[in-house]
Amino acid sequence: MDAQSRGRADDIDPADQWVLNPQTGNYELRLDHSAPKPASPRSADAASRVAARRRDPSGAASATADLPGQRTRRAARGEGAQGGDGGRRGAQQAAAGRRKRKQQKGRNRKKSVVMWTGGVMAGVLVGGSAFVYYLYERLNGNLSTVDVGDAGSKGFSKDGPVNILLLGTDKRTGAGNEGYGDKGSSGHADTTFLFHVSEDRTNATALSIPRDLITDIPDCPTKQPDGSTEIIRGSQSVRFNESFGVGGRDPGCTMRTVQLMTGVEVDHFMMADFNAVKTLSTAVGGVEVCLVNPIKDRDSQLDLPAGKQKVSGEDALAFVRNRHGLGNESDLDRIKQQQQFVASMIRQMKEDTLGDPQKMFAVAEAATQALTVDSAIGDIPKLTAMAQELGKIDIKHISFATVPVVDNTDGATVLLDQAKAPQVFSMIQNDISFTEVKKQEAAAKDQQAALLEGARADASEVRVDVYNGSDTSGAAQRTLNWLQVEKGVLKSTNKSNAPQKTDKTTLEYAPNQADQARTLADLMGLPATALKPGTEDAADTEAMVLTLGADFKGAGVPVTAPTKPPVDKVEADKQVCAE
Repeated sequence: MDAQSRGRADDIDPADQWVLNPQTGNYELRLDHSAPKPASPRSADAASRVAARRRDPSGAASATADLPGQRTRRAARGEGAQGGDGGRRGAQQAAAGRRKRKQQKGRNRKKSVVMWTGGVMAGVLVGGSAFVYYLYERLNGNLSTVDVGDAGSKGFSKDGPVNILLLGTDKRTGAGNEGYGDKGSSGHADTTFLFHVSEDRTNATALSIPRDLITDIPDCPTKQPDGSTEIIRGSQSVRFNESFGVGGRDPGCTMRTVQLMTGVEVDHFMMADFNAVKTLSTAVGGVEVCLVNPIKDRDSQLDLPAGKQKVSGEDALAFVRNRHGLGNESDLDRIKQQQQFVASMIRQMKEDTLGDPQKMFAVAEAATQALTVDSAIGDIPKLTAMAQELGKIDIKHISFATVPVVDNTDGATVLLDQAKAPQVFSMIQNDISFTEVKKQEAAAKDQQAALLEGARADASEVRVDVYNGSDTSGAAQRTLNWLQVEKGVLKSTNKSNAPQKTDKTTLEYAPNQADQARTLADLMGLPATALKPGTEDAADTEAMVLTLGADFKGAGVPVTAPTKPPVDKVEADKQVCAE
């Protein structure tokens, strides 16, 4: 709509100067006002009225003509005819009036353009909001949620570390999935990652948990469809994959099992089945994988040459499920392949998908359709907030590792490595990065230097009384046995339970026992903060006092968290070819 049709022929709005550029398809501000406009009957009449108003009383035409887009004001009559001082004053007043009009016209033009632009932007935002609302409703409607009660945290927090259980099940539902998983199964915990995000959002660790790991499953309160809660009884010394789907166990049961095993509080879970691998790999345009040797599997129909290639859909699922042609064809070899696949997908999304709105929507659509999450994060805003936090992490500081295990005697299952697994769990508990190893080692060395520098006594000369201030029954006796049998600390005594529970292990000693304290700290992996020197020397036969705290993880297991993981790891920015 132009100015004339709004009844403002003498006040053409600068917004009317925005015209469509046929070469770009965009509206642009036309500053050349000399361009002709198509005439219309109404505009011709309006122009006549404007011309009539611009004539002086004698009927002569005005000496100046206003340009389109400028406001006009009539000068005071008769001022230009005055002579002498009056004429000069009139000329000065006329000049001042022109300057004022020029300034006013500039302000009006800027104001009108701003108002017009603001109006258009408001319209775009309203339209955009409607589209965003549509997307929100669509994506939100895709999500499935499970109420896991107090198994997780009450909601996503931007403060503190975050631990998410990524749970892949072997449920066979969906076209083409009949050849995978257990026939007739409601789905078990198959591919499982404990994904730890550091408090400062600089690093993350994805720790794979083997499905055939023998562990204990605790009692599990589960929400029923009618709103009631049923306690599913736990099991001892069973496969980890039974923590979900057996006897009505829900993802909250798997979360509780992981917490019991690792000592790490799990905040949330995200669960996906076979279809998720197909749809997500397709949505990102295929996931690049690498093979040292070709794979030709008759069961899954997977036929891939050696080298790098992209897989999606059925091939992607067959790739992460395949064991034939890899190492000893065990589940542990398949875990490495799955880690490679997930790491590659992360790289793909970071480097390619995030810059492509069409791919981003496809991924969001596929992910929300494939995922089941706990109700505390069961809507798009909460998932978006979580994604934004995860997006802060540089992929070179996302590590993949596997829970340290040893073979069981049955040849089909595995057991926790009692020396290495507690150290890995301790690193996650203490929010220690698996990637910034050198930096952490230097900091730990500086911390230890002050108290631990100096002479060491021989282990046979160390006198120590051991108290149990932890929740672990028999901790003092097991530590005593380890010290005497494994380390030769024969002058040690079990003093049973401490007067009260304590969070941290401590070693109290006299100044003249400092060399003994350093030796015991070396043997047990005690941090400098655990050493509590006294002020008075002790008698020759007086023993130091070692009180085991809640940080006690087992005899011989360092109390302080290691700065370097005792397992192999791979960073997400590196591609490792499966063997």
